[in-house]
Amino acid sequence: MELTNENFATQTAKGLVLVDFWAEWCGPCQGMMPTLAELEKTGVKVGKVNIEEQSDLAAEYRVMSIPTLLWMKDGKVVDQMIGAQDLATLTEMAEKHK
Repeated sequence: MELTNENFATQTAKGLVLVDFWAEWCGPCQGMMPTLAELEKTGVKVGKVNIEEQSDLAAEYRVMSIPTLLWMKDGKVVDQMIGAQDLATLTEMAEKHK
Protein backbone atom coordinates (compact mmCIF):
# COMPACT_ATOMS: atom_id res chain seq x y z
CA MET A 1 0.00 0.00 0.00
CA GLU A 2 1.25 3.47 -0.88
CA LEU A 3 1.49 5.80 2.12
CA THR A 4 1.21 9.57 1.71
CA ASN A 5 0.96 12.60 3.98
CA GLU A 6 -2.81 12.33 3.62
CA ASN A 7 -3.29 8.67 4.60
CA PHE A 8 -0.25 7.86 6.78
CA ALA A 9 -1.89 8.46 10.16
CA THR A 10 -5.04 6.48 9.38
CA GLN A 11 -3.20 3.56 7.72
CA THR A 12 -0.76 3.15 10.63
CA ALA A 13 -3.24 3.83 13.46
CA LYS A 14 -4.36 0.25 14.16
CA GLY A 15 -2.31 -2.89 14.52
CA LEU A 16 1.21 -3.66 13.33
CA VAL A 17 2.44 -2.02 10.11
CA LEU A 18 5.85 -2.22 8.51
CA VAL A 19 6.58 1.13 6.85
CA ASP A 20 9.20 1.01 4.09
CA PHE A 21 10.85 4.34 3.22
CA TRP A 22 12.27 3.90 -0.29
CA ALA A 23 13.07 5.57 -3.63
CA GLU A 24 12.99 4.38 -7.25
CA TRP A 25 16.73 4.99 -7.72
CA CYS A 26 17.69 2.91 -4.66
CA GLY A 27 19.01 -0.53 -5.67
CA PRO A 28 18.64 -2.15 -2.21
CA CYS A 29 15.08 -0.76 -2.03
CA GLN A 30 14.22 -2.38 -5.36
CA GLY A 31 15.80 -5.62 -4.16
CA MET A 32 13.56 -5.62 -1.06
CA MET A 33 10.30 -5.47 -3.05
CA PRO A 34 9.92 -9.27 -3.53
CA THR A 35 10.79 -9.85 0.14
CA LEU A 36 8.16 -7.35 1.28
CA ALA A 37 5.60 -8.95 -1.04
CA GLU A 38 6.34 -12.34 0.57
CA LEU A 39 6.01 -10.80 4.03
CA GLU A 40 2.59 -9.40 3.11
CA LYS A 41 1.46 -12.92 2.18
CA THR A 42 2.03 -13.90 5.84
CA GLY A 43 -0.51 -11.28 6.95
CA VAL A 44 1.86 -8.44 7.85
CA LYS A 45 0.56 -5.07 6.68
CA VAL A 46 3.25 -3.27 4.64
CA GLY A 47 3.12 0.39 3.65
CA LYS A 48 5.56 2.11 1.32
CA VAL A 49 6.64 5.75 1.51
CA ASN A 50 8.40 7.11 -1.58
CA ILE A 51 10.79 9.65 -0.07
CA GLU A 52 10.96 11.60 -3.34
CA GLU A 53 7.21 12.23 -3.25
CA GLN A 54 6.69 12.33 0.53
CA SER A 55 9.76 14.20 1.79
CA ASP A 56 7.78 15.63 4.74
CA LEU A 57 7.20 12.12 6.12
CA ALA A 58 10.84 11.20 5.61
CA ALA A 59 11.89 14.32 7.51
CA GLU A 60 9.34 13.76 10.28
CA TYR A 61 10.66 10.25 10.92
CA ARG A 62 14.30 11.34 10.48
CA VAL A 63 15.02 9.00 7.59
CA MET A 64 18.69 9.54 6.70
CA SER A 65 19.33 6.47 4.54
CA ILE A 66 17.17 4.03 2.63
CA PRO A 67 15.75 1.56 2.83
CA THR A 68 14.58 2.47 6.32
CA LEU A 69 11.95 0.17 7.79
CA LEU A 70 9.81 1.39 10.67
CA TRP A 71 7.73 -1.08 12.64
CA MET A 72 4.66 0.80 13.85
CA LYS A 73 2.06 -0.52 16.25
CA ASP A 74 -1.14 1.42 16.84
CA GLY A 75 0.42 4.56 15.35
CA LYS A 76 3.68 4.50 17.35
CA VAL A 77 7.16 3.49 16.16
CA VAL A 78 8.21 0.37 18.08
CA ASP A 79 11.34 -0.55 16.11
CA GLN A 80 13.51 0.55 13.21
CA MET A 81 15.74 -1.25 10.72
CA ILE A 82 18.10 0.32 8.19
CA GLY A 83 19.25 -1.44 5.04
CA ALA A 84 17.97 -4.43 3.12
CA GLN A 85 16.63 -7.26 5.29
CA ASP A 86 15.82 -10.89 4.55
CA LEU A 87 12.42 -12.50 5.00
CA ALA A 88 13.47 -14.49 8.08
CA THR A 89 14.60 -11.35 9.90
CA LEU A 90 11.42 -9.46 9.00
CA THR A 91 9.24 -12.39 10.05
CA GLU A 92 11.06 -12.59 13.38
CA MET A 93 10.50 -8.86 13.96
CA ALA A 94 6.81 -9.18 13.10
CA GLU A 95 6.44 -11.96 15.68
CA LYS A 96 8.29 -9.90 18.26
CA HIS A 97 5.87 -6.98 17.91
CA LYS A 98 2.52 -8.78 17.47
